[in-house]
Formats: sequence, C-alpha cells, structure tokens
Amino acid sequence: LNNATRNSLILLDEVGRGTSTFDGLSIAWALAEYLHNQPSVAAKTLFATHYHELNELENMYDHIVNYNVSVKEHDDKVIFLRKLVRGGADHSYGIQVADMAGLPSIVIERAKEILSNLESHSLDLTDSNGTLEEGAKKKKAAVKKAAKEMEKQEQIAQPSLFQTQLDPNTEQLIDKLEACDPNRMTPIESLMLVSELKKLVEKRS
Repeated sequence: LNNATRNSLILLDEVGRGTSTFDGLSIAWALAEYLHNQPSVAAKTLFATHYHELNELENMYDHIVNYNVSVKEHDDKVIFLRKLVRGGADHSYGIQVADMAGLPSIVIERAKEILSNLESHSLDLTDSNGTLEEGAKKKKAAVKKAAKEMEKQEQIAQPSLFQTQLDPNTEQLIDKLEACDPNRMTPIESLMLVSELKKLVEKRS
C-alpha cells in the first residue's frame, strides 16, 4: 500500500485471515475502502476474499464490483466450474470440500448440524443503520447464544460424550473441530484441517 500508485495492479488474497473473524473482516473492509477512496492509490485491484459481508461494499461504492467462481450443486455435492461470473457469493463450501477430502461422515453430519444452528441465529453484520461495529456485536452475541443452545442439546442427547475421560489425541481432535468455522474455510484450509485430523485419528489407533 505504501508503494502503490494509480498505475499499479494490486492483487489481494484472503486479507485478514489468521486472526479473529471480526478483526480480519475489519481489516479487509478498511483496506477496500482505502483503495477505493484514496485518489493516489485508486488502482485496478483484484481482491479475493471469503468474507461474504464484503459483498455489501458494491452497494456502497461506485467502483467496487463483485464476481464469484460459479459452483454447481447436486445431491449435496459441489462441482467447481472454474468460471468467473458477475455477482457476489453468499455461501462457502467448506463442509462439502471436507466431505470430498474424506473426513469421516459422522464429523460431516455434525458440522452440518452446527452450521444450521449457527445460521438460524446469525444476523446481518451491519445493523439497520449500516454500522459495522454494532452489527458485529449483535452477530457475536447470536453465535454465543447458538453455542449455548447446542451445548444444552448435546448434554440431553449424549450426556456422557464429553464427561468421560478422553485421551489427549481425542481432546485435540475435538478442540480443532470446535475452533474451525466450516462456512468460512477456503478449500485449501479445509484440506489442511482434514490432514491434521487424520493424523490425530491415526495416533489413536
């Protein structure tokens, strides 16, 4: 950014990854606004991201345009068509990619349940006044509420699942699954997670 000019070609990929969702999204959002609004660096920019909330920037700024790579869905499977089409994507396919990579079916089904529960409690990131900060607070609160409800459901359905003594590898496996966000994972991140989980499973056997 410090060296960019109006004549630059700026390529950005997954800005804001590797930190908390809201920190990363805030960085990516601010960066996109900066490139659009600063005449000295308003260069042609390709910005690849999995933050669906950034789709809203197209409605806020004249020179931001959304594109996505088209995907075909069939019987809960996905086919990546590798074709760039107009419009923003509103869905990620981390769970489907994990399924394609061979993650155990019990994990896939549980991930779907968790995702469905989270989505049923999720809110738009921006509030009615369009402020990112207030919308982020609401969404974070909704996620916490969903997590508490899922914990209650799990205690009723399987009271002994996490109350029994677990070996260290199993605990690591659970921790990694709880920490991931399937709906925001890139295909590469999904494959890397599958590889890590497979190693942990092999250690158990």
